[in-house]
Amino acid sequence: MATGPWSAEDQEALRRMVADGVPQSEIGRQLGRTRGAVANQAAKLGVRSDRTDTVRATEAKILDARAMRADLKVKLLQDAHRLRESLWTPAKVYNIGGKDNTYTEHEVEEPPFRDKLSIMQAVGTAVDRSLKIEQHDADSGIAEATSLLDLFAAAVGEVAAQTGLDETEEP
Repeated sequence: MATGPWSAEDQEALRRMVADGVPQSEIGRQLGRTRGAVANQAAKLGVRSDRTDTVRATEAKILDARAMRADLKVKLLQDAHRLRESLWTPAKVYNIGGKDNTYTEHEVEEPPFRDKLSIMQAVGTAVDRSLKIEQHDADSGIAEATSLLDLFAAAVGEVAAQTGLDETEEP
């Protein structure tokens, strides 16, 4: 990794790559600098990347995923409801066995107890999974905390840029 002052050529390459939307980590690899050193130099030069399209695309993907989870949550609850109804409906029971391995079946008014137990376990699993999705999508304040941390990191970067320190230097 390169240390020390930035040459005019490196500064121009930094400006060009930021304008082209190259990520800071990739700029650092190409220029032999750490991502932090690239960020500090960009701040010193007043070079800012336009990440508007990336932010919009990310937000759209997040919203799409939330919609898919909402749909799945509803379907899991519908599955649980249908399974639960089957506890009290006529069922077919069968048996394969005997020395001739014969198959027999007959209708019963409702499923046998062991089958009801399995049905209730499946109902519980479907409901639990729907609740996990609901908890996942509940607003937990993470977005606000992340925003606050981003502001703090930006302020630290600004102070570092103003003092002329990069990641490889000690104060």
